[in-house]
Amino acid sequence: MSESNEARSRRRFGLIAVMAALPLAVDLATKQIALANFSPADPVSTLGGVLKFTLVSNSGAAFSVGEDATWLFSAAKLIVITGMLWVARRVRVPLWGVVFGLLIGGAAGNLVDRVFRPPSPLQGAVIDWIQLPYWPVFNIADMAVVCGGALAMVAVFRRISLDGSLVAEKSAETGKPSGPEGKNADDSKGKGQGSS
Repeated sequence: MSESNEARSRRRFGLIAVMAALPLAVDLATKQIALANFSPADPVSTLGGVLKFTLVSNSGAAFSVGEDATWLFSAAKLIVITGMLWVARRVRVPLWGVVFGLLIGGAAGNLVDRVFRPPSPLQGAVIDWIQLPYWPVFNIADMAVVCGGALAMVAVFRRISLDGSLVAEKSAETGKPSGPEGKNADDSKGKGQGSS
């Protein structure tokens, strides 16, 4: 039984690792391509101008908020990634594995910029290069975080917990938990004292 649990644990962390590594690798590669081919002064338009490729160095958060507090965003991102890795130990289902992988990979992609790009460690600017109308310029790491967040919302609306069980709901009529817990409680009342 322990071997089965160990195998499941390896598969779970394998899925999270792959789903984190893919967007991280694509993000880093596309940023290098963007640095070599695009510029803020001369964006490349495609799809009739709906999609543009323009190079932007962002030392702040979204919409360039907080450009003087780059180190704070770096520290916060490191704390968030550490927290996600800690919580990810409880993941038992593929959906949440994909969610945590995308979130960790996306956050790591931008953290790499913060740590290793000029002007100094933890002060580096994030490279953004994808532009849509009425939206700030973003990158593949940002896309991974958004997709991970959207999938997390799906899991929450479907009431799927990290271990794959359905989140218990209260019955509107009886006020008792639905599912096996409520049924067992009713059964035990009907049987009297019973053995403990």
